Amino acid sequence: MVTETRTYPHGVPCWVDTAAIDLDEARRFYGGLFDWTFQDAIPADAPGSYLIATIGGRDVAAIAPVEPGEQVAWHTYIAVDDVDATTEELRAAGGTVTVDPVDAGPGGRQAGIRSPRGADFRLWQARNRPGAQLVNAPGTWNFSDLQTSEPHLAIEFYAPAFGWEVDDVGFASMIRRPGYGTHLAATVDPGIRERQAEVSAPPGFEDAIAWVGLLTEGHPDFWQVSFTVTDRDASAAAAENLGGTVESSEDNEWTRTATISDTEGARFVLSQFTPPKA
Repeated sequence: MVTETRTYPHGVPCWVDTAAIDLDEARRFYGGLFDWTFQDAIPADAPGSYLIATIGGRDVAAIAPVEPGEQVAWHTYIAVDDVDATTEELRAAGGTVTVDPVDAGPGGRQAGIRSPRGADFRLWQARNRPGAQLVNAPGTWNFSDLQTSEPHLAIEFYAPAFGWEVDDVGFASMIRRPGYGTHLAATVDPGIRERQAEVSAPPGFEDAIAWVGLLTEGHPDFWQVSFTVTDRDASAAAAENLGGTVESSEDNEWTRTATISDTEGARFVLSQFTPPKA
């Protein structure tokens, strides 16, 4: 049955947030760049803040205060059926638990993991908050991509716990969660396969949940968060006008991207979809 709530099966990235030193500054920067509005998920009578960014009333990302010893950075959350069980599975596979499983209010339960190759990510067992409700639209989360110098070694850690498969599609390596396209077609996106056929998307693209990017040897792995924009150059200029830094840009067959550092140094990518013309 088609539904309005976007849900995420086990093994599918479901949410992103950034840690910021100055929440008001982060709100100013990202609100100006992506036209986000914000709601604090923490009750007024409770300590702390967790600013949920929305577009058209739908959750798209969040800003949280940086924890002691934590880096200012964007975080990716992967949906799981059981945070505690998956945490132990990843620990046994060589991962480091950076945040023990803990309830995040009525929204869900989470944990923090570092892969053996140094990539930090979060686990999310949803309750009231299943994850991002608007994606792949201007100003919203596009993909979180695994950046690594050793793709096969990196994927060996994740695949058993999350059910991932990796396909070489020529221009890049695509991480798939088999069955995700069927889930989308049955819930929030009944026309997904027809729409992807129109742009000659690679086989299995309906199951795509991430891409693999190559790093130089010796650089620790990390998860890179990208956001959809309609015009890469205009958005990059807007980021600069807001005090951010354009670190690099790249054009390929399917996208035009720019890597940005916000005013506190958190990196993310702007991605403009430019499919090949038929």
